[in-house]
Amino acid sequence: MRSSHSERRLQRETAQRQVQRQAETRELLAFREFSRLVACGMEFDALLKAILEKLLAIFKPAEAGALFLYRRGPDSLVVGHALGYDTDTVHRISLKVGEGIAGKAFQSGQAGLCTTPQQVAEAMVNITPQNRACLERAVFGCKQPCSVLSLPLVCGDTKIGAVVLENWRGNGEFSQDDLELAQTLASLLVAVVDRARLGREIEYDRGTLEGAGKLQQDIMATLSHEMRTPLASIKGYASALLLDDVQWDEQTKREYLEIIVEESNKLGEIIADLLEASLIDAGRLEIQKEPTLLARLAQEVVDELARHTDKHHFLVSFPPHFPIVDADSGRIRRVLLNLLDNAVKYSPAGGLVVVHGEVRENEVIISVADQGQGIAPEHLNRLFERFFRVKFVSGHHVVGSGLGLPIARNIVEAHGGRIWAESKLGEGTTVYFTLPLGGLSTGIEAAEE
Repeated sequence: MRSSHSERRLQRETAQRQVQRQAETRELLAFREFSRLVACGMEFDALLKAILEKLLAIFKPAEAGALFLYRRGPDSLVVGHALGYDTDTVHRISLKVGEGIAGKAFQSGQAGLCTTPQQVAEAMVNITPQNRACLERAVFGCKQPCSVLSLPLVCGDTKIGAVVLENWRGNGEFSQDDLELAQTLASLLVAVVDRARLGREIEYDRGTLEGAGKLQQDIMATLSHEMRTPLASIKGYASALLLDDVQWDEQTKREYLEIIVEESNKLGEIIADLLEASLIDAGRLEIQKEPTLLARLAQEVVDELARHTDKHHFLVSFPPHFPIVDADSGRIRRVLLNLLDNAVKYSPAGGLVVVHGEVRENEVIISVADQGQGIAPEHLNRLFERFFRVKFVSGHHVVGSGLGLPIARNIVEAHGGRIWAESKLGEGTTVYFTLPLGGLSTGIEAAEE
C-alpha cells in the first residue's frame, strides 16, 4: 500500500512538472513571437492583423478576437482590427471607457477572465443596445460568447486600447494560466502597437507638411518616427531579457543582443544622416579632395555591409588600373554606403548587389545595382527628394531617415559630378554617379587592385 501511494504521488509530481514545462515553453514561444514584432517593418493595419493571428494561435480556446484602439475627444474604443467576425458590422462598434469587457479592461489596466456564460453576461451588462445589436450581427446572431479573455494595452501614461479574445461554441474555456500569460504579454504588446501607431501618425503629419519648406519640422517628423523604430526594438528586446520570470537559453540571449546591436547601428546611421543634412542646409558641406582609390574604397564598404546580411551576395567590378580620382574619400564613402544600404534594404529577398566602375573620357562612372522589386517610372524622378520613400507593395516599411539619396546627390554634385537612377519593376534598380577626372591626381598610376 505504501509503495502504491508513493507511485501515485510520483505520477502526480511528474504530471505537474510536465504541465509546468509546457506552460514555460508556451510562454517562451509567445515572448519570442511578439519580441520579433517589435522590430518588424509592417504597416500599422498589417501589424494589428499579425498580432491578432498570433494571439488566436497562442490562446487555443479563442475562436474570434478584436483589437480596440483608444480615441480621445470624446474618449472611446473603436475596432482597429478583428478576426472571426463580420468585418463591416464589427467596425461599427464604439465603446465608452468602462463599457463592456474591452472597456473595463482598458479602464482598469488589468487583464480579465470570464470562464462561464453568466460571468460574461455580467461583464457585458452595461453595453449599449446599439453596440449589443452590432455585436450580435457581427457573430451571425449569437447572443454572447461562452468565455472571454481580455487584456489592456495600457502601460503607464501610454494608452493604446484593449484586446478581447472570445470562445463562442463552448468547446473550451480560458484558464488561469491564460490570464497570467496575457498579463505578462500586455506591456510587450503596448510597445509593439505604440511604435506602429506613432509611425502612422508621423506619416500623416509628414504628408500635411509636404511643401512647407521648413527643415526643422521635417527633421522633427523624421526623428519622431524613424528614431522611435530602432529605439522601440532596443527597449523591447532589452526588456524581454530583463524579465525575472523567464529563463532565456544562451542562443536566444545572443540572438536578442545581436538585434539590439543591429538596431543601435541603424540609430547611429539615422543620426549621421541628420547631421549631414544639417551641414548641407547650413552651407557648411566641406569637400577636401585627395587622391582616392575608388575600387579599394568600394571593397571596404562592401566588406562592412556584407557582415550584416546573409541573404545578399556582393560583387565589386572595376577594370584594371582604374584611375585615381581627386575626391573627399570620407564623403564618397558615405555616398557608397548610402547606395549599398538602399540596395540591401530594397531587395529584402536577397540576391546579387554589384558595384561597378567604368572609365569615360573626362569622368568615371560608379554604379550600384540590386535585384530588388524595382521602382515605378513615376517615382524615379522623386527618388532624390528629401524624405521620399519608395513603399513596398506588401506594405513592408524600410527603416531609415529618408535622407540617404538626397545627401548622396549633394556630395556628388559638390564634387562636380552627376547622380541618377534607372529601374524596372520586378528587375531591380541601378543608381549611377560620376566623378570628374583631372586635377592633382592626373598622371598618377593606380596599382592593379
